[in-house]
Amino acid sequence: MTDLHLLPVRTGGAAENMATDFLLLQRYPVIAPRFRHYRWRAPAFTFGFSQKIEFVRGALPAGDRFDLCRRPTGGGVVDHRNDWTYALVIPRGHVLYDERAAQSYRVVHECLAEALQALEQPAAVKTVCEPSEPVSGPGAAACASAGLPAGICFQRAELYDVINRDTGQKIAGAAQKRNKHGLLFQGSIEQGSVGPIAWDDFQIRFTAALARSLGAKAAETPWPDLAEDEVIGLTDQYSAPEWNEYR
Repeated sequence: MTDLHLLPVRTGGAAENMATDFLLLQRYPVIAPRFRHYRWRAPAFTFGFSQKIEFVRGALPAGDRFDLCRRPTGGGVVDHRNDWTYALVIPRGHVLYDERAAQSYRVVHECLAEALQALEQPAAVKTVCEPSEPVSGPGAAACASAGLPAGICFQRAELYDVINRDTGQKIAGAAQKRNKHGLLFQGSIEQGSVGPIAWDDFQIRFTAALARSLGAKAAETPWPDLAEDEVIGLTDQYSAPEWNEYR
């Protein structure tokens, strides 16, 4: 049985967090699934790789100061000012890597909903779309990849998002990127959409459920030896107008 590597919590700016997630996909030194929860050094928004900067700017709150960065994954605009953020990387060769995006999206969110349910939160995975909603794939990430209008995450729940089963309010969403190295899954939970919970307890339950689904054993793992120059270089790239405004 392989290990699910649970990496230490780190705090970074928007560009640094996005760069780190991408390097965990590209440069991880061993073949193993890896997970990290991370925090934000300043108020931040991120937006999907395919979104147009004009739309993004129009969706942001006026007058506020915050970090802004284009993600390497798809999806919509995400407000990170009150969220619980994580990244999961599934290496190439794992059975979940070969699944369709809808299935990997569903599996991860079923684990997340299970952890919230164990903490007495009315969480569920949305499995039915209303007639007016897109049914082509999972959440905002699938909408973007299908050419549907990319919007603002958490305004409306899409297929296989995590919702409050009583109100239908969206609790959690995510975006994915798949390449020859593996599958990067960037996820966000809007903390205001759930009742008071112990987030450390939630993380233990969430990663345990992920490990079971992946056929792995959750194991706390030191931070990998990523090349510092590469981290700095990619952070600089993700901070530049050429990255954030190229569309």
